[in-house]
Amino acid sequence: MLKKMQICLCFFFISGILYEISLLSSWSFSPMPMSKHFLTPEQVLNLGKSIIFLETTERLEPPPLVSCSVESAARIYEDRPIILFMKGLANDTALDLNSSYAAFSLLSSMKNVFIFPLQMEAVFQETPLFQWYNEVVPEQEKNWVHVSSDASRLALIWKYGGIYMDTDVISIRPIPEESFLAAQKSRFSSNGIFGFPAHHKFIWDCMENFVLKYNGYIWGNQGPFLMTRMLKTICNLTDFKGSEDHSCQNISFLNPQRFYPIPYPAWGRYYEVWDKSPNFNHSYALHLWNFMNRNRKTVVAGSNTLAEKLYKAYCPTTYKDLIQNAKLKDFTYSEDAA
Repeated sequence: MLKKMQICLCFFFISGILYEISLLSSWSFSPMPMSKHFLTPEQVLNLGKSIIFLETTERLEPPPLVSCSVESAARIYEDRPIILFMKGLANDTALDLNSSYAAFSLLSSMKNVFIFPLQMEAVFQETPLFQWYNEVVPEQEKNWVHVSSDASRLALIWKYGGIYMDTDVISIRPIPEESFLAAQKSRFSSNGIFGFPAHHKFIWDCMENFVLKYNGYIWGNQGPFLMTRMLKTICNLTDFKGSEDHSCQNISFLNPQRFYPIPYPAWGRYYEVWDKSPNFNHSYALHLWNFMNRNRKTVVAGSNTLAEKLYKAYCPTTYKDLIQNAKLKDFTYSEDAA
């Protein structure tokens, strides 16, 4: 009798392992794998080489630019998990493919896109940021949405590796580097997109400096200024002469053309009509500088702006469902009202 029970327990244990393995592998091959919704963040992150996005506000409806960023990454990196962490999403929040949030349903239907709650306390555990997080008072922080995002991206890349991208970055071709920072300009690094393998010393050092030099009142002190000052401690930064990349200590410092071919003072050019659109041949992705977009310029169907062309080319489902259909609904509503 005891032997039979042992055999049964062994069978159930092995079946459980095989089931989990099948879940982890199914999303790569199935056109629409429902099983992916049973996976935990750790299981997906442990697959490695994730593309990570963060939403540190409480909003649950991703706006079109966020949807475009995630969709474009999912299309460019078809063999990699694309993860959107959302602070406003709780473990018991019932949002799925039938959600009333159009962007949420759109992204959830993509085979390699995963949307998870952002649980900061768990993210910061076993990192230099854990004590800081438990001592800081978010309500007293001037830039908490940005600071908490700066911290979360460091911790996630340290623990699991992969690429972090801001939610206003449109991917247009794969990034060939594994350990890289993105130059916003000569001798200055952004933190809006970067990639490293798990447990890379540079990211650990950044987290330590984050805490040591913490000043939440200075915008960017824990973000691009942190990355820049840490890079300067190990590299002799020089000016870019053309479209070449720099590297030192096995870290690639990628040319501003890779992600910032349109610099932030000219961010509005994305929402203008060009006589001849740029080809962005030297770029891997495009940062649309949403932080600078105070007037909330948006992509409008039929406007023929550069941004509209980018949406059509790199996030066509977002364009169709959230831009074209929205315009059609507004037109229908105005006719009904008349």
